[in-house]
Amino acid sequence: MMMPISIVIVNWNGVHLLARCLEHLCPTLDTDDQIIVVDNGSHDESLAWLARTHPQVEVVALPDNRGFAGGNNAALPYCRHAWVLLINNDAFVAEDAVRLLKQACATVAPSVGAIAATLLFDHAPEFVASSGIVLRRDGVAIDRDMTQPVHELPDEMRRIAGASGGAVLLRRQMIDDIGFFADDFFNYLEDVDLAWRALLRGWQTLHLPQAHIRHVYSATSGQGSPFKQRLLGLNRWRTLIRCLPTALWWRYWPRIIGYDVMVCIVLAWRREWAGIGGRLEVWRHWATLQQQRQHIQSRATVDADAIDVLLTPAPWPWQEYRELQRLQSILHRRSSSIKE
Repeated sequence: MMMPISIVIVNWNGVHLLARCLEHLCPTLDTDDQIIVVDNGSHDESLAWLARTHPQVEVVALPDNRGFAGGNNAALPYCRHAWVLLINNDAFVAEDAVRLLKQACATVAPSVGAIAATLLFDHAPEFVASSGIVLRRDGVAIDRDMTQPVHELPDEMRRIAGASGGAVLLRRQMIDDIGFFADDFFNYLEDVDLAWRALLRGWQTLHLPQAHIRHVYSATSGQGSPFKQRLLGLNRWRTLIRCLPTALWWRYWPRIIGYDVMVCIVLAWRREWAGIGGRLEVWRHWATLQQQRQHIQSRATVDADAIDVLLTPAPWPWQEYRELQRLQSILHRRSSSIKE
């Protein structure tokens, strides 16, 4: 039997998604594996449904919604095993995905702290939604290989900058070393912040291409919603202030600032004020972020040049626009199928 793992699923009013998630997940597990569902104060039938249909699932019922970050953090004290698999409630594992991840974690080097699965668009599984995180030199973090045909992925595991929190196997030893998610991020980019802290401490992340997990893109908060745009703007700057080494700040600050100026101009033209407001809101947290930065940077064991190798150049605006158009085309297919 393979080594057991703990699986954490954060849920908020998602019983319809959770049912399908567990339907795919449970048959792929061994008897020693542990499933923890953290319920973020749902007011649908999630808790009653879990108690009735999946009594073997351990439930952490929170009184209010603490987001993806706070929900996962609440589960950590209950995780019994050396590896923790995080799965979104709107993610559905392939039949062999968990087995492949377990095989990988049993063979990787001790310096590997995370193994990313391949997220596929649920409605278009021939395309990759994420194979991990790309960290760019303008401070942007995006999903790796998004919209790429899945058959073009390599066969072998490869090192990447970080893993998406929606489908990743984490070594508990790494979590204990660097800390888990930052509670105040709530949702979005908490996995990017974790990836930066892992890099600074010398932990490696690998991508396992064959471990497929289908994902309903932005099922909870909605793609492009003001809620999401505010947190993306705020958490981008939280991450950069906390985690970006000083040497890389000096090297890339014109690109980082230039990107945000360009984005704010576009947001203002569209009258999408939430994204601008999120960026401005970071000043309210400046003193706290500086304290956090001092702690994180003081524990770094890897120099800036070694991290810079893993950062990618920013694309030209027209290249980024083309990528966005491909994503919109794939998401439009989902909208069209729902209407039908």
